[in-house]
Amino acid sequence: MPLHLLPPPRRPVPPLLTPTVPHLARLLLSHAPTTPPLLLALLPSCPDLLTPLLSYLLLSHSPPLPALTLYRRLLTLRNFPVPESSLPVLLRLLARSRRYAHLSFPLLESLPSTHPHLLSTPALAVLLSTALGSSGPGASFDAAVTCFDSAAGVWARAGRAFGGAELNALLRAFCARGRVAEARALFHRYCNAYPPDTRTFNTLLLGFKEAGHAQALDLFYHDAVLRGFVPDAVSYCVRMDAYCKKGRFLDALQLLDEMRTKENCKPTLQVFTTLIYGAGIVRDAVRARQLFDEMEEWGVTPDRGAHNALMGAYVRARDLQSAMAVMEAMERKRVGLDDVSYNTMFCGFQRVGDLEGIWRVYTKMVGSGAMPRTRTTMLLMKVFCENGRPDLGLELWGYLMGKGCLPHRHALDVLVTGLCCRGAVLEAYRCFREMIDMGMAPTERAFRILEGFLRRARAFGKVEEICQMMKAIQLDAQQTEEVAV
Repeated sequence: MPLHLLPPPRRPVPPLLTPTVPHLARLLLSHAPTTPPLLLALLPSCPDLLTPLLSYLLLSHSPPLPALTLYRRLLTLRNFPVPESSLPVLLRLLARSRRYAHLSFPLLESLPSTHPHLLSTPALAVLLSTALGSSGPGASFDAAVTCFDSAAGVWARAGRAFGGAELNALLRAFCARGRVAEARALFHRYCNAYPPDTRTFNTLLLGFKEAGHAQALDLFYHDAVLRGFVPDAVSYCVRMDAYCKKGRFLDALQLLDEMRTKENCKPTLQVFTTLIYGAGIVRDAVRARQLFDEMEEWGVTPDRGAHNALMGAYVRARDLQSAMAVMEAMERKRVGLDDVSYNTMFCGFQRVGDLEGIWRVYTKMVGSGAMPRTRTTMLLMKVFCENGRPDLGLELWGYLMGKGCLPHRHALDVLVTGLCCRGAVLEAYRCFREMIDMGMAPTERAFRILEGFLRRARAFGKVEEICQMMKAIQLDAQQTEEVAV
């Protein structure tokens, strides 16, 4: 058989003499759905890598079953210190999949006798958020309350305290979705059993903000103050954010002046970042810069989020030269760039149609070894393929796969379409197969597009092959679901 017709080999797993998160992720996914013994031998010597590994799998949209299987195996190992921060990340992985979301609470119930330290407020918050998103409004309300009451029993069996922090997690789950009326009802339902604190009232303020009810927020705030609530910097920040998102930037600035008059409520990093972001909404880049420079006068050191907010203000004002200067300053100060930084600049250059600018920032991102999140990957893939450069999309695909990151299925849709339209059908076939080899089923759209172009090329052997692969991955998904249950 000619070499170009041979199926592409599976990517070799890099040596793990010095384990790194991308290498561990690649090792785990390449052996899915089973857990490789080498991984079980490596993690006990470096347990702190478990949470970064799970976070890496979450950000790369990897299937949840390999992570769940690994976690269950690690729970059975004696003397393995499972980090408390690892469980919320795993629960988020499961929550993202309808197929495995129902396994979250049974996993939690199994922990009191063996790993009670894993029962934490962040883990509960993920469970409550999952319950709220699993069905319609009425049913989800009952599901969240049931989850909360059941969790109280699990915490009690583990000898863990269950009180105000957990109530705040319940209220925050509703408020984050703008369901503030239900949050207030739950507040009155549980406030006697779990005494509220300042964070409780701030959470309810957050609910009004997320619902977009600025007037109702003001009424609730002033009523709470009359009842003895003492606002803190977070209270002011929530109100500022609500005003900024309504375009009431001057009202937000008045709150800053009010904070300056209080002795125990100085403006914080979050307050300045919120106001800089608000200045960007009204496209007042000059005021955004003034607020950024004013931070040092209050003894506040700008972090990456503040720099990103300033960069976003310049982008909204279409001053991309100043935005790039902020990015360069972040590198010079060693503040570090993240996906928000890169995505902000990509969006700015895309808005003005500057493909060269996108390429400069993309080169910088790849050179730093950063792993883009799904929204950035999708933006780049669309820009490359829609502008007749699917070869750059293929390069991006190889970069992500080389770091053990499985791109989102819709990124494969865009790439397959771009490659096939440019005659690179075999490259599209290779990417399609790589996704299946990593345990993820491509979308029906990608399958149909690739199938059609392979038929046009009279590559009937490959047509039959991808048909069998799709059937196998779908059957395997059903079988692994049964095993997981």
